[in-house]
Amino acid sequence: MVDRKRVSRPSSLREQLQAERRSSDTPDEDVDLFRDAVRGAVPIAREHRVVIDTRAAPPLPVQTILDDYDALDELRRVRVTAESALDTGEEPSYIREGFSPMLLRRLRRGHWVPERELDLHGATREQARELLATFLKECVRRRARCVRVIHGKGLGSKNREPVLKAKVRVWLAHRDEVLAYCQTPPTMGGSGAMLVLLKA
Repeated sequence: MVDRKRVSRPSSLREQLQAERRSSDTPDEDVDLFRDAVRGAVPIAREHRVVIDTRAAPPLPVQTILDDYDALDELRRVRVTAESALDTGEEPSYIREGFSPMLLRRLRRGHWVPERELDLHGATREQARELLATFLKECVRRRARCVRVIHGKGLGSKNREPVLKAKVRVWLAHRDEVLAYCQTPPTMGGSGAMLVLLKA
């Protein structure tokens, strides 16, 4: 038979936790060793602490991206050859084979606003080609859809001929990132610049 007087039961949960803590206390010598080890420690100053940004990431415009893809799918119904892609008039333009001319019309009407631009004034042919290739790759990486390329009107070149204008047209038509391009409206440079639509 158990002697109830010799068995002490804690009267509350708090007393029970205190009893367990006392039974598993760290030896005094370990406590002393720890205190000696941290005796010269100085608390870290608040201004040197890392502040974790708990703000949520900006929302991804999923519906806008889906709408863009739907619009391109609708415009892809009409087959256009490379020869018919270039207008016969003075205004230079291009539409990639397999896309509807409606895509080019929307680009001309300002459906897409230029997000980035490249100014090729003062560049040689080699420099301009390199700059254009680098610029287009960066635009695709940053998911820009419409950009403006300023090639100039050739007023400062030899014989006042727009050398870069013709070159830029050819280079753009051979770039895989380019879906279409057209001359900018007068308010954006007119014949001295191009609006370029890139792949999504």
